[in-house]
Amino acid sequence: MANEFESVLSAFQRHLEKERNLSVHTIRAYCGDLESLIAHLQTLGLTEFSQLTLLHLRSWLANQQVKGGARTSLSRRAVSIRLFTKWAYKNKYIPTDVGSTLATPKGHRTLPDVLTIEGAKEAMDSLATRVAEEETPLSIRDCAMVEILYASGARVAELCGLNFLDIDYDRQTIRVLGKGNKERVIPIGNPAMRALKEWLAKGRDKLKNSTSGDAVFLGARGKRIDQRTVRTVVYKALEAIEGIERMGPHALRHSAATHLLEGGADLRTVQEILGHASLATTQIYTHVSTERLQKAFKQAHPRA
Repeated sequence: MANEFESVLSAFQRHLEKERNLSVHTIRAYCGDLESLIAHLQTLGLTEFSQLTLLHLRSWLANQQVKGGARTSLSRRAVSIRLFTKWAYKNKYIPTDVGSTLATPKGHRTLPDVLTIEGAKEAMDSLATRVAEEETPLSIRDCAMVEILYASGARVAELCGLNFLDIDYDRQTIRVLGKGNKERVIPIGNPAMRALKEWLAKGRDKLKNSTSGDAVFLGARGKRIDQRTVRTVVYKALEAIEGIERMGPHALRHSAATHLLEGGADLRTVQEILGHASLATTQIYTHVSTERLQKAFKQAHPRA
């Protein structure tokens, strides 16, 4: 039986890689959930994979909850297993799609960390001051990266993947490759474009070498910059802001979305800019804006 489970797990992983074209992290999460289910089934003494029922799936989720699994984790695992049982039924590993009616535990969505507009300006001004003081390739690069992340709401991986041909100087846009290999074009403002041009004119040539290729942003050794370096740069940049907890690149993405909505952008536009597959994902930023509005009201109104 163990060999059958291993065989099915390997086949499912190949399906996720070749047919679904998912990211490495997503595949790892899906396969990890399936491994957890398999271990539970073995504990229950299942002798054949074809004996899988909805009760087994519910038992597994209940077991995860007893172990202290967060509701968001349980929700993701339910989605993982529904995807698996649909695939398993289609490929005749199980006689029916037993996971099709498995309910998804509702997760408590936590509101993301968001900078104030003043806080974002403070961080950008701090980077610009560092450029003026140091005038090093790395300081110019760091300023450009943070400006673009905040201006575009792009993910770190999307920033790292930028090539020369992805920049449209006339339209002031960048083209990024998002999740699921979906391309989108994002406008960026004047400060971000100025910082980008300064990096390309004054900084990049001092770091480039035979390994640089067409990458827009480079690491200290000339290779395409990696995500860890970008995260470190952002953490340090946001440390300049007083009175906030430790924030990373996703705080810039969240802030860009929130500030766009607060400035009057419609939800569909923000969805397109962020590259969200579902409008429901973008809607969390309306809650952020409402919460910020209430906080400002309580601080400012004499009878709040």
